[in-house]
Amino acid sequence: MSDRMTQSRPLSSNGIDFIDEANLHGLLERPAAEPQAVRDAIAKSLSKEALSVEETAVLLSATSPELIEEIYAAARQLKRDVYGNRIVLFAPLYIGNDCINDCAYCAFKRSNRDVERRTLDLAEVRRQVEALENKGHKRLIVVFGEHPRYTPELMAEYIRTVYDVRVGHGEIRRVNVNAAPMDHEGYAIIKEARIGTFQVFQETYHHETYRRLHDPRTPKGDYLWRLDGLSRAMESGLDDVGIGALFGLYDWRFEVLGLVSHALFLQNHYGAGSHTISFPRLRPACGVDLKTGYEVDDDDFKRLIAILRLAVPYTGLICTARESAEIRRTVMEFGVSQIDAGSRIELGGYTEAGDAQAMEREQFELGDIRPLDSVMRELMVDGYLPSFCTACYRLGRTGEHFMEFSIPGFIKRFCTPNALTTLEEYLVDYASPETRAAGEKLIQDEVDALPDGADKADLERRLKQIRETDSRDLYI
Repeated sequence: MSDRMTQSRPLSSNGIDFIDEANLHGLLERPAAEPQAVRDAIAKSLSKEALSVEETAVLLSATSPELIEEIYAAARQLKRDVYGNRIVLFAPLYIGNDCINDCAYCAFKRSNRDVERRTLDLAEVRRQVEALENKGHKRLIVVFGEHPRYTPELMAEYIRTVYDVRVGHGEIRRVNVNAAPMDHEGYAIIKEARIGTFQVFQETYHHETYRRLHDPRTPKGDYLWRLDGLSRAMESGLDDVGIGALFGLYDWRFEVLGLVSHALFLQNHYGAGSHTISFPRLRPACGVDLKTGYEVDDDDFKRLIAILRLAVPYTGLICTARESAEIRRTVMEFGVSQIDAGSRIELGGYTEAGDAQAMEREQFELGDIRPLDSVMRELMVDGYLPSFCTACYRLGRTGEHFMEFSIPGFIKRFCTPNALTTLEEYLVDYASPETRAAGEKLIQDEVDALPDGADKADLERRLKQIRETDSRDLYI
């Protein structure tokens, strides 16, 4: 097999296996780094420079409680410096769970006879989106299994349908996609549907573990095709891509180095790294009984998030509702910048699910199924600014251009005001009285903290328009 072709499918122009497994293991086998080396890596991160794989390994080697606390403290500071107190919210929408893969950890694997198979039709998708809009959502990620019926053309039709749904002031302003990697032509088709971020999770960067957990006769059994998937996406014009690993399949430290290697590869070859990184842990799932010996406990989970925050200062870190409310509340302090809320991942779950989860209709068990309003209120009581902002994507501040804005810190001029206007929309249109009271106090505190001037006056004008008129989507 050549470096440029895999199973007769064309790779990207940079289509090589860039995961140097021997090197990554070698870095992890080194003795614990000297405290000064750890502090040097922390200092580089606090200067808002991405860390190398070697520097990330230095942070991973720290074992003393004192150094680990310094890592947490630095991650908290960096999170505040780059993101302020904003937390971006979204919701997942599962479209179909037909799948020809047989991944050992997934309820949707083709050999699982216990799971209910279903693909929503366009009318059903509209009802799901209406339900989400009636709760206040503005950002979705649509999720597909890997199956020949889920063609790029069909995905594009679903994306356009989501954007077309309007209920009152409700609308979806950004549709991200989590689906199987495509060829260049497929990515170009969904780009025309105004896709947001395209996510492809490698699941595990460890070759032997990947081979063991994925049937080699299936499309997902091809490690290199999947590893190269987002390179093809970026060559096809997609500005934002998201990477991820499923923690618990192999040594969590190796997976952290794999994620950083992937982010740096994209940065070096395409001018922009991954827009987001996800780090889900294994969860119970219908028809799945998998014990790997690499399960990640809460302490190591928190640690890996803090290290990722330092390694990739400008990359959004996503902690999904797989995790409990308690864990998510903790990791937002020092790393996480995006969460989903009010999530149901059963097929048709936003209109059909009850209070309990229907495991036979979802990919895995969620740890946090609180309503959006409850999550919003808790965020604001804790001092966070919930954001539904999508302005940068619609104004072209994406990919390499986003980095040009964000690295010097200019993005703060846009993000806080736009977050405040999207929060005001939510409070006026959807919030419970208790949540609205908490939100209006937070907004006033944020506005009062801004320096007087034209920008502050413009923001106050836009907030008043939202409160007193039907004006919405007033972004800069």
